[in-house]
Amino acid sequence: MKVLVTLAVAFAILAGHSSNAFQQSSFSSSRATTSLTRVLSLPNPASEETNANAAAIGRRQLFQSAASAAAILPLLSIVPVEPALATVKMTGPEDFDLPPDALRSYLQYRIGLQIFADFYMFDLQRLVQNTDEWGDVGQLFRVNNNRGQGQPSRIEREFTNPVRILGLSFPPEYSDTMIASQYKFEKAMAYIGKVTAGIRRDLPVEISKDAVPNAMKGWEEGRLAINELFATVNEATASSELKVIPPAGPNQTAQYGRSSSRYYNLVKKTKLCQNRGGPALSQAWGGLMVSGYLQDSCGIPDINEYFFQS
Repeated sequence: MKVLVTLAVAFAILAGHSSNAFQQSSFSSSRATTSLTRVLSLPNPASEETNANAAAIGRRQLFQSAASAAAILPLLSIVPVEPALATVKMTGPEDFDLPPDALRSYLQYRIGLQIFADFYMFDLQRLVQNTDEWGDVGQLFRVNNNRGQGQPSRIEREFTNPVRILGLSFPPEYSDTMIASQYKFEKAMAYIGKVTAGIRRDLPVEISKDAVPNAMKGWEEGRLAINELFATVNEATASSELKVIPPAGPNQTAQYGRSSSRYYNLVKKTKLCQNRGGPALSQAWGGLMVSGYLQDSCGIPDINEYFFQS
């Protein structure tokens, strides 16, 4: 797709910079085509001289087409192209020197942990800074005990439980630090839950001027715990795959180096897929959801491409 877009841009640039030459070439080609048509429509067989003229015209058209193609090729080098994913190395089991259990756990949870870090960076920070959104913050810590079937909170499901499994499977020299980071994170989340409890958009309560700074203090402590964990995992895997979260500030997004638009697109497509009943029903729903165009109800981006961002 990127190659097609690049070619389209190149053709557009060529048309813009040499429109006169292109028009002359088109006019010449049109005349040549008309001449050939007249020759082929004569009632009598064409003479050798006529055939030679037609062949010469055909050769000129071929050379003109080749010249146009040659003019396009240099333009491809000046068209800005988004960095290709091929420049980013996708690692697999053979790239890590880890015990079997640790390797299995890392490959299973590394993408989920990075997505959680993206959520912590792009979503939770925004929610914590706005008291109108604190009702949604409280939902992150809520445990669902519907019909006696205890379901972990989102924080537990997406971060705490995977980290606990990693800590149990990695060698002791790393697992102790990972478990300590997990406890620090849990403490920070408990602090945020306490600060934001009972405050919602539709609930008129007096909010202390220190409420938001206190909530952001908990967010910062959680950020440091995540970074400590990621640094330990990167050291154990001899890599830098897990990206740490920079402190809040005007250059935070640039320092993070991961795309917020790709994150929000992933969230949007995932929710859409869930609303359509999951991947198993995506084809049937895609045929029914027609509003001017066919919509793929489970067009979730490739998760490996999302993880290995350049």
